[in-house]
Amino acid sequence: MAEKNYYDILGVKKDASDADIKKKYRKLVRQYHPDVSNAPDADNKIAEINNAYETIRDKDKRAEYDAMLNNPFAGQGGGGFGGSSNGQAGGGGQRWEDMKGQFGEGEAFGNGGFRFDDIFSAFGRGARGQEGGQSQHSGFDQFGGGFSAQDSKGQDQHAEIKVDLASVYNGDDYSIKLNVPVRQLNGNVDYDNKTLKIKIPKGITDGKQIRLAGQGAAGSGSGKNGDLFLKVKITHADNIRLEGANVYQTVNITPWEAALGEKINVSTPAGTLGVTIPKNSKSGSNLRLKGKGIPAKQASDLYLTLNIVNPEVNTEAATQAYEQLKQAFADTSINR
Repeated sequence: MAEKNYYDILGVKKDASDADIKKKYRKLVRQYHPDVSNAPDADNKIAEINNAYETIRDKDKRAEYDAMLNNPFAGQGGGGFGGSSNGQAGGGGQRWEDMKGQFGEGEAFGNGGFRFDDIFSAFGRGARGQEGGQSQHSGFDQFGGGFSAQDSKGQDQHAEIKVDLASVYNGDDYSIKLNVPVRQLNGNVDYDNKTLKIKIPKGITDGKQIRLAGQGAAGSGSGKNGDLFLKVKITHADNIRLEGANVYQTVNITPWEAALGEKINVSTPAGTLGVTIPKNSKSGSNLRLKGKGIPAKQASDLYLTLNIVNPEVNTEAATQAYEQLKQAFADTSINR
């Protein structure tokens, strides 16, 4: 056996947990991958790391390997675990699908928080189209034989689109400009400026996504492009707030409208509506307009939150009017 065992290669203790081993492995992959490392032996190092991880990540292989460590005279001359005995990935090296399965689709990759698919960007995709740039899967070909990203679907992309509340009520067409991935005949990927027309579905709510098939990152080989997911951010006036499909709108009214009860016209996302203010209404009370919220599949309502606004006293006539009001309600008791 080599002086350096698999635990030494990964920099973990023999009793390390599976989670600690995986975490350390990910860190080493980012550190020694040939696309980012300047070390002259980066190719051999990454193959050595991968071979070690392939063994001790597997419960049965790890138990067998631990037994060999405890009895160093056993198993000499064997071909190693998961590859050749010198730590290089052998002919039975991992496929891209196998390695992807170790991390899980979309799983957070280390403390950086990016998904496993994002490793393409970190290890070579970002250089496409530039002088000396690499193909999408060239970085993984250097892991030591057996890795292949050919015919893989491109990574899905995510962005945010701001949509006016009125468009959500009525449905509307929007246009956005994107750099769309285009695969060339030589297999390289270039980007083309393209304007996409998007139909905003009537009744969509804040935070929902619109999927544009094939508008994500380019696939490798003959793989399809990924998809583009646009997260809807609904914009609206400051006096409006949304709770799901329900809409709350603050409406200013005068003291006499609140006290006497009057019919007023209110401009709302659902259009201009005639509303009757109940007599003796108070600030903060809500008037429910059934079915006037965002027209989603599930019924929703519009709530008008009343806000009583007192006129400013800036003339003698206004002062006298308030004095008369004071005298008229001299017997009124208010809890303070």
